[in-house]
Amino acid sequence: MATGRGRLLQQHWRGLQALRLPPGGVGAAPGPAGFSLRQCAGRGRLRAESTAERSVSLDSMPSEVLLKIFCNLDAVTLLCTGCVNRRFYHLANDNFLWIRIYSAAFSPKRSNWKVNSVEKTTGSVNVLSVKDKEAGYWKKEYIAKQRARVRAALAQVLKPVNPYTGLPVKTKEAVRISGLGWVIILREKNGKEYIMEHIDLSINDSSVTIMWYGKTWPRLATLSTLDLCGVTPVFMDQSKTPSKNGPRWHSLIAKYNLSNLTESTMIGGDRLLRIFCLCPGLLVGLWKREEELAFVMANLHFHQLVEKSTLGSATVPYELPPHTPLLDDNPEYGLHGYQLHIDMHSGGIFYLCGTFRNLFTKKGYVEDGYVKIVVISFKNNTEHLPLIGKVGLSWRTDIFDGCIKSCSIMDTTLLDEHGRPFWCFSSPVRMRALGPSDGPSFLGQTSCVDYVDSEGRVHVELVWIKETEEYFIVSLVLYLRIAKINRWFGTAY
Repeated sequence: MATGRGRLLQQHWRGLQALRLPPGGVGAAPGPAGFSLRQCAGRGRLRAESTAERSVSLDSMPSEVLLKIFCNLDAVTLLCTGCVNRRFYHLANDNFLWIRIYSAAFSPKRSNWKVNSVEKTTGSVNVLSVKDKEAGYWKKEYIAKQRARVRAALAQVLKPVNPYTGLPVKTKEAVRISGLGWVIILREKNGKEYIMEHIDLSINDSSVTIMWYGKTWPRLATLSTLDLCGVTPVFMDQSKTPSKNGPRWHSLIAKYNLSNLTESTMIGGDRLLRIFCLCPGLLVGLWKREEELAFVMANLHFHQLVEKSTLGSATVPYELPPHTPLLDDNPEYGLHGYQLHIDMHSGGIFYLCGTFRNLFTKKGYVEDGYVKIVVISFKNNTEHLPLIGKVGLSWRTDIFDGCIKSCSIMDTTLLDEHGRPFWCFSSPVRMRALGPSDGPSFLGQTSCVDYVDSEGRVHVELVWIKETEEYFIVSLVLYLRIAKINRWFGTAY
């Protein structure tokens, strides 16, 4: 009985080896409907020269058989199949496979009473358009068209704008329906990569705070760079919950250098760790004892958040569309009509949430390439504002948590006179004590908060009121780069 089964399996295997598709490729002529390959285990002794002892695996099958199997897969499964090995990648790029999928998804809609099969639809496509294209062309076309659908859907969701902040109203909904998430890619000096999914996510009024922590961090001394990327499913289906197991699109948001992390700006610490700030908006916590990674925190402003997290590539960030200035013959155009919305918060607790309208400056306030806009004047007591609660930056890992005093997250949104976002950022900041000659020390202990980037500076001065045990903001000044104003408004200050 065992010998008989061996002969049958040998004949079946030779039949598979003899199977070949016609020159036209998949779909050119009808082939077998399908196969059922079963591995048999003989109980008797098989001859050494017999091929019956060879197991039939997918990888050992002829390419024509694999292509026939692949033609029954959907787009998501076919993309995943291409990740198995190099051979499967090249087979899964076959243009005849993808022209079927492309034609089924984007063929012109027909009336309900006239239905054509996918085979007929594919057959209507010029064969030369398949043969003359490089391998993978129709896969790229299909993915590009699906991504265009995603962009169009998200653009509709993000269209309504909040006049209070100048930001999209439905950013949270756009994040949900797109399946948007964030990863960090830690790259060692030898090229090895570690991809880490975000652990915690908190959505604030005008920013999102993302946390990564765990027990399997690579050693800091071996790391060279950190990439912050947005990730979304390649194919968005609003009727289904987005899956993390399928193919995903990576969009590079920012790249950071970790080679000299301890030489970066340390903004605070406690008995367990120290935290370092990397621009833009990244916070890295290091354990004090081991000088190894404890957590990574990213702070992303809502302005262009979804676009930056979905429309870039794995190596090139999303490029903002060119800005077209709205020209005006006002001699001080671009120096008035600003609106500022500023938050200071951490761990869901807001210490400051303020909006300031009708802000302006004058040509005489231009100095060292900056123009000065006074938001809160030290001389006007009615403008002074308190910080609510004890200021501190909350952090956590899978084992410990804590709060670092005098640090927080600052979200700033500055709108121009037309209500368009002019300067936006979300970044960790710290309060720094001023000396007796640097501030109004006669009122009490004075501190300041500073933020600087390529577009401007923020300077805040605070006074500690001992009787009420709270900080009061007694001065808030913005310094905007003249070059930014000239580009934005088409002026020549």
